[in-house]
Amino acid sequence: MLLPRIITALVGIPAILAAIHFGGIIYMAFIGCVILLCLYEYSLVLIAGKKPVNTISLMIFGLLLAVAAILGRTSIEGLTLTNHFYPFIISVVLAGILFFEVVTPKRSWERVSNTFLGVFLIPWSLAHMINLRDIVQYGEYLTLFMIITVWISDTGAYFSGRFFGKHKLNKEVSPKKTWEGAIGGTLLAVGGALLMRHLFLSSFFSVKQAIWIGLLIAVIGQVSDLAESILKRSTGVKDSSNLLPGHGGFLDRFDSYLLLAPIFYYVIIYTFKVSL
Repeated sequence: MLLPRIITALVGIPAILAAIHFGGIIYMAFIGCVILLCLYEYSLVLIAGKKPVNTISLMIFGLLLAVAAILGRTSIEGLTLTNHFYPFIISVVLAGILFFEVVTPKRSWERVSNTFLGVFLIPWSLAHMINLRDIVQYGEYLTLFMIITVWISDTGAYFSGRFFGKHKLNKEVSPKKTWEGAIGGTLLAVGGALLMRHLFLSSFFSVKQAIWIGLLIAVIGQVSDLAESILKRSTGVKDSSNLLPGHGGFLDRFDSYLLLAPIFYYVIIYTFKVSL
């Protein structure tokens, strides 16, 4: 499995870095495609585990929430959003999902719950990756900082666990993950954060700030990864799909950002008072 993993990374990493660099509509389209594919894989995982989900409302209202998350902080000429914007969108999403269920045969409250969770868990969270990239002056570097730190953490955890792993982190949720892997991934993430701070964010982060931000990314990223593992474990599915050889599916590759992207974004804007 190592060779397909490396080949996929060699193709995927340059594409992601290019999208981040160009930003704007290119990066927005990239994240939009990721959101759609993750939503699709989320429905596949639930269906494979015989869990009910409404794929149509999942896609429609998932994209609506993603757009809302972007418009909520993007300045568009001629568009003024009121303080009632988010409550209105959330109300539309709630009513829409329930409406779809009412007109669907064999109505199920479990299907409503699974659909509603997917709508919030994936689009709302991943849309913050666009918001992060749009931060004035530092957006590209902060996005690289978060994503590359996660990559370093994942790689460190993979090899640390493979060569030194003995104590299971949470056998019921993810049998292969170990404490040794988690610790190794965290230490390498901090080291990677310090390196990236030195390369392109020395005027933004102090050394101390880079350390605790690196710790935050490593810990939240791994917790988010485990959260997605709960979904797969409860449905008996190993990977969300096989679209990325050696890596599973897009949901498997972007699971770390489900919790991390919004937390990292709000930590940056409230702690460092950046311009939006």
